[in-house]
Amino acid sequence: MLPPPVEQDAPTWVASMGAVPADEQVVEVTLQGKGNETVVLQALHVRVVRTGPPLPWTDYGTGVGCGGGVSLRAFAVDLDQGRPAARAADGQRPFPYKISERDPEVFRVTAHTGARDVSWYLEVEWSSGERKGMLRVDDQGRPFHTSASSGRPAWDYPPGSTEWIEHQEG
Repeated sequence: MLPPPVEQDAPTWVASMGAVPADEQVVEVTLQGKGNETVVLQALHVRVVRTGPPLPWTDYGTGVGCGGGVSLRAFAVDLDQGRPAARAADGQRPFPYKISERDPEVFRVTAHTGARDVSWYLEVEWSSGERKGMLRVDDQGRPFHTSASSGRPAWDYPPGSTEWIEHQEG
């Protein structure tokens, strides 16, 4: 097997393989207002489009570097729930939040599944004065796609490695 690409080339490589995140998918979104008006972000909704049994594919894991020091709002989603919801992570407050052109917010949503193959997207409910709406957050016009990996063969390519190694539990 060929080694994985460098991190900046990974999205193109993953897309060309038709790959799907296994067990967990992290979505980061930066929201910022336009002009001087304050926008109130009322809620973050999870919308499931399709579910099914986990994909029967091999699981390939690669090591990635650490993130930067950007302050963000962390939320978790359990995609195995009948009605998944975005829950504020420990120490974070739930919605609402306010944003403006000078005061953006960065949200990191970590979605997990241990039992299903799930296609899903997020909706941000917002208001500003008399106006209100819903902003869809998806994967370039398509739902996000996350599949459980339990029972699948798994291979890792840890940082600094020169070859794929069979994943060892624990």
